[in-house]
Amino acid sequence: MNILLIEDNRDLALNLFDYFEARGHAMDLAGDGVSGLHLAATNPYDVLILDVMLPGIDGLTLCRRLREAGKNTPVLMLTARDSLDDKIAGLEAGADDYLVKPFALREVEARLGALARRAQLREGPAILQVGDLTFDPATLKVMRGGRAIELPPIPLKMLEILMRQSPRVLPRAELERGIWGDAAPDSDALRAHLHILRSAVDKQADKPLIKTLRGIGYQLSDE
Repeated sequence: MNILLIEDNRDLALNLFDYFEARGHAMDLAGDGVSGLHLAATNPYDVLILDVMLPGIDGLTLCRRLREAGKNTPVLMLTARDSLDDKIAGLEAGADDYLVKPFALREVEARLGALARRAQLREGPAILQVGDLTFDPATLKVMRGGRAIELPPIPLKMLEILMRQSPRVLPRAELERGIWGDAAPDSDALRAHLHILRSAVDKQADKPLIKTLRGIGYQLSDE
């Protein structure tokens, strides 16, 4: 999942950040309501984790403004307030789910996964596009410049991960977790699958999209 966390408690934010990145998810972090609103309004995320008590703009106002702007990204609201009125206020502001602190990280992940799945079923999987490269998650159809591309399962999964994170640079370990979970094979396997993917996507094109940043990771970008 591609997650935006809007939380001003540094220790809690780092705890969530470390947990979700270790589980293979991508995460952006905002420490105040103004920065969070800007990121949420201008970037595509699968889900948002939103604290209620924030500097700048509080979580209820932020959520309400997102909904008024037509952004339907699922929102999991986190708060120390546990009264019924507080929960109702969060849901009426546009939150999809509500979790009271303290909480278990596994429960946060499970709730986010459920929100993301429901949103995908409601809206249907969006076609991913970077430059003249497109990928339809529903049909697994890959096209570049009008040319159909056939890929084996692992390079296809690699392509989806890179496209969903574009133009972000993915560290090698994060890409491996996204493909194989915690049971990644030896290092030559990733290199071999990446060679297949690069040959299929970039070999007949005028401009390469798949980039290796030596010692850092991999990127799929039209920039």
